[in-house]
Amino acid sequence: MRNGRYAMKKKRIAIALGHEALGTTLPEQKEATVKTARAIAEFIEKDYQVVITHSNGPQVGMIHAAMNEFSKNHSEYTSTPMSVASAMSQGYIGFDLQNAIRGELNRRGIYKNVVTLLTQMTVDPYDEAFYHPSKVIGRVLNEEEARAQEKKGNHIVAVDGGYRRIVATPRPIDIVEADAINALLEADQLVIACGGGGIPVLEQGQDLKGASAVIEKDTAAGLLAQTVDADMLVILTSVDKVCLHFGTEQEQALDYLSVEDAARYADQGMFGADDMLPKIRAAIEFIGDSAIRKVLITRLKGQEKTIAGQRGTMIGK
Repeated sequence: MRNGRYAMKKKRIAIALGHEALGTTLPEQKEATVKTARAIAEFIEKDYQVVITHSNGPQVGMIHAAMNEFSKNHSEYTSTPMSVASAMSQGYIGFDLQNAIRGELNRRGIYKNVVTLLTQMTVDPYDEAFYHPSKVIGRVLNEEEARAQEKKGNHIVAVDGGYRRIVATPRPIDIVEADAINALLEADQLVIACGGGGIPVLEQGQDLKGASAVIEKDTAAGLLAQTVDADMLVILTSVDKVCLHFGTEQEQALDYLSVEDAARYADQGMFGADDMLPKIRAAIEFIGDSAIRKVLITRLKGQEKTIAGQRGTMIGK
């Protein structure tokens, strides 16, 4: 399969979309995906093979809360597991994103299939994250609701104004649909996969069972890029460049960052633990020992400058 790709001389790029590319509410999402589609189309016009993954933070929380609120008022319906809510979010977001990209490509005279693939990630049932859940999800609960959730075996943490549910964030091991993703890319399709980090599942004999967890989206993006043997991982976020000492008087924007320096700065706590650090870790793991692979971290807007290498932080050997 790879021989066919190199014969076509097409580079393969994995693009990770953050919250800014999707909005929060449904109207925001529809508007945001139209703008995002224009950015994606710039890469397609340069004749790259593209696989896309995306965040689902607000959406999966909204779906989970809405379904559980419904079940609370209708006793004949059970509450919705996190794995099912994640699956629903992949379709919910993928529908708008897929059609927005397709429409933008059509307007540019590019006729290419765009496919959203329901994607599962195997995780280790003994991952330490299951013993120390930390990811906050859903709306703020009152004390009665929190106690009811605890009785169901869910983990609850006190926050300002009430309580929130927390779930585990295990590391993904493998992408279940990896072969399908690669086959679609080889057929020159644009693929949307691993939405929201993918649906975490546990292997039980011959079956897969949804896990009560979420997967960190940047970690999943790095694994997806490795799985498809991408030449570059592009992480689109809310800042132009990676910065050291972000938000302080010593802030320093970086045009280029070696893997070695990235690892050293990460260990020194130079990056925000909840925002930039996961992206840096994903970049380090994706590049590994490769002298060819690159990671670009930058803002969504203005892809002409991004593609030309005039903006963003490039990470490599």
